[in-house]
Amino acid sequence: MTQRLLARRLVESLPYGQQGLFNPWRDTCADDLPGNTPESKLERLAQHLACDPAFILCGEAPGYQGCVRSGIAFTSERLLIEGAIPRVTQVQGRLTERRLPFSEPSATIVWKTLYKLGIAEKTLLWNAVQLHPYKPGNPLSNRTPTPAEIALGAPAMRLLADTFPKARIVAVGKKAEGLLSEMGVKLAGAVRHPANGGATAFAEGLAELARSVAR
Repeated sequence: MTQRLLARRLVESLPYGQQGLFNPWRDTCADDLPGNTPESKLERLAQHLACDPAFILCGEAPGYQGCVRSGIAFTSERLLIEGAIPRVTQVQGRLTERRLPFSEPSATIVWKTLYKLGIAEKTLLWNAVQLHPYKPGNPLSNRTPTPAEIALGAPAMRLLADTFPKARIVAVGKKAEGLLSEMGVKLAGAVRHPANGGATAFAEGLAELARSVAR
């Protein structure tokens, strides 16, 4: 399966048009510039998938400062402008009309750690439910997905796991670990989420998993 076909199949497994859930590859942000279309986000996702991954890092759900704008989990507008994401074409100009590019702290920490450990080129990023849950009437917010919303992400997660059976799936955060376990996804381990002071523990946990693979 080509990465473009895989990207489309992943996206087609996810619903869109549901209240309180934003689909980055079907819905449009009010502050997106004309060039940052759902199709361009899908193309970035396809580029991101173009590898034989050793790891798949899986969080809980996308945030409004990251995947909603970029189309890739744990990836912000700022990182794309900087050309910091392997395989993904560097963005020329801007994706949004916001005065400053969107920058997600967790995304910055994740990619900094992947590069430091030398596994950026062989890691894919995803979420248990790859839809952005937001508070009523406020797309510029994040909230915890409901159990019913979480179930919507299961087909995509299973497709990703089946496509890359040799990849070690790592849950990022306790919530993601619980959600993936409920889906029946086999995990290689779990690491602390980098948010809220968890950057050091995240880096140390991922380093230990990377060492275990090298041994």
